[in-house]
Amino acid sequence: MDVLGIDSARSRQPVEVLAPAVQTAPIVFSSPHSGRDYPADMIEKSRLSATDLRRSEDCFVDELFADVPQHGAPLLKAMFPRAYVDPNREPFELDPNMFTDSLPDYVNTRSPRVFAGLGTVARVVASGADIYSEKLQFTDVRRRIDNLYRPYHDTLADLIQTTKAMFGYCLLIDCHSMPSVCGPMEHNAGRRRRVDMVLGDALGGSCTPGLTALVEQSLRDMGYTVARNAPYSGGYITRHYGRPHGDVHALQIEINRALYMDEERFQRRPQMVRLKGHLSALAERLCGAGQKELAA
Repeated sequence: MDVLGIDSARSRQPVEVLAPAVQTAPIVFSSPHSGRDYPADMIEKSRLSATDLRRSEDCFVDELFADVPQHGAPLLKAMFPRAYVDPNREPFELDPNMFTDSLPDYVNTRSPRVFAGLGTVARVVASGADIYSEKLQFTDVRRRIDNLYRPYHDTLADLIQTTKAMFGYCLLIDCHSMPSVCGPMEHNAGRRRRVDMVLGDALGGSCTPGLTALVEQSLRDMGYTVARNAPYSGGYITRHYGRPHGDVHALQIEINRALYMDEERFQRRPQMVRLKGHLSALAERLCGAGQKELAA
């Protein structure tokens, strides 16, 4: 492992579930973008430095939520990096210009994510820099999806179904981080600092308003500034699994990285301990809430 924390030599399972001894809460936490096991074939084909490859990571988000099993809920985390394959996309959102061969008709080549270079297999990292020095083959990308993307979603779907069978309903908290300043598509790009937290509920479509309000007020009570659905209203995971009428609620939470890390050096700051404690308290609050609060 190098000094940046990238582990390209070790072969690991695509996902890990941190599970409580007994699940006592109708909640599942997921961290799809905190993986940092960079495969050798990506490093070999990349034109970027190890540092630049990490620009798309939700660094240390899995650590921020690592205490949730103590409160009776499981945490699912991807071990593979988002820049290699992104589980918060449709199974096949791909840019045809990245490939030497033609793509099958079922591939979505025209989504906004594809145009931005951030499809299921990204063309660029979050800074906008191109990842690859050569074009890819679809068979190789299909292997990534089969071996990494699908296990993540199979595991997540199983956790949700099991939780719903146990409790009659399920709340999915999808955990992410965001750069501290506005992105290139936002007003005052690169200058204006974002709020501390952004909650995404697909504009009210993925969970009940009362649930979003419960999380928002809990975070505000801790002293954080919170926004809803801007600039992040929820990705594929939130929209795909969030079905309030089917007793599955999904809420995305984006955490400002300046709260806990050095964004240039990819290092934890001392403030991370305090934030982790607050997120543990949030998990405890949610896990201790009754069905009326969570699913009303």
